[in-house]
Amino acid sequence: MKFTKRLSIVLSAAVLTAGLQSVAKADKWTIQTSMPAGSFIFKHLDSWTPKLKTLTEGRIDIQLVGGGAVVPHTQTIDAVGQDILQGDYTATVYFGGRDKAFAILGDLISAYDSVWQQFAYCYQGGGLAMFQKVFDKYTDSTVKVVGCSPYARESFTSTIPIRSVADLKGVKLRSPEGLAAEVFKRAGANPVGLPASEVITSLQKGVIQAADYSSYTEDKSVGNHDIAKFPIYPGIHSMPTLQLTVNQARYDKLSAGDKIAIDLWYRAQVVDLMQQLELSDKELVAADKASGAVTVIDWPQAERDKLRKIAEGAWKAYAASSPLATEAYESITAYLKRAGML
Repeated sequence: MKFTKRLSIVLSAAVLTAGLQSVAKADKWTIQTSMPAGSFIFKHLDSWTPKLKTLTEGRIDIQLVGGGAVVPHTQTIDAVGQDILQGDYTATVYFGGRDKAFAILGDLISAYDSVWQQFAYCYQGGGLAMFQKVFDKYTDSTVKVVGCSPYARESFTSTIPIRSVADLKGVKLRSPEGLAAEVFKRAGANPVGLPASEVITSLQKGVIQAADYSSYTEDKSVGNHDIAKFPIYPGIHSMPTLQLTVNQARYDKLSAGDKIAIDLWYRAQVVDLMQQLELSDKELVAADKASGAVTVIDWPQAERDKLRKIAEGAWKAYAASSPLATEAYESITAYLKRAGML
């Protein structure tokens, strides 16, 4: 009887210890996005966070917050390195003010025809290693780049009809700082640097007439088309990259299995996002054309070619600003040549 009682105590203690160890292993990560909370992309990513928790048996538990919730959108890179945030899921171009390599990697304007081409650069063309090299320099190797991917060929938001390169002349438009702004300048527009969270109010107040913002679905989900009735679709310019970075020290503590889990989780959710947006964009465009709620503008190929020519002229000149920018430019153009796109 005494033996049974002792065994029961030992087993209870073992169960309690195992439970405490399980709790101790759980790691809560706050990840800030560049999208407003409630937007299509935010909701998509939020719906995937429980899946990572399941894959890691509760060891990684993500709390997702919207753009600017903890730190300004241009400072997430520092906050992740300092473990103020444990990660960010954000547009790489926002760090273009630090080194033009971020802008080139984040969105080589007019370079790709589809999201799948750019996605392949990250995982088959050396892109992930190039991203890590740039982040290492500006975070003193305190940030791990988990993945990089586009999400959609962007639409273009506009309150006025823009049907050609010539129509861009003098247009005051929102654009992330960096290469995108340079291309729009060369096309005759007046780009203004604004975070995504200020686009709607700036369009409403007439501070800007148009915006390089996001996919057609994302634009509609945040209400851009309620104000800007002349979207351009398919987009003429942008296919931005959203990268997932996490604190390097936190990442290093993960088991080999959990590192594989977060990699596969990232890839799976971005493929799901790209597929959803591709279908959703087409459905919404068809519905808007049928209803006449907005005037969807599709540039002729000749005008698209004109803008790409302008963009190509900006690529190399823009990249010459730093050794890392030049290396990023050469990395992407080597992939484009290998893929028969340049």
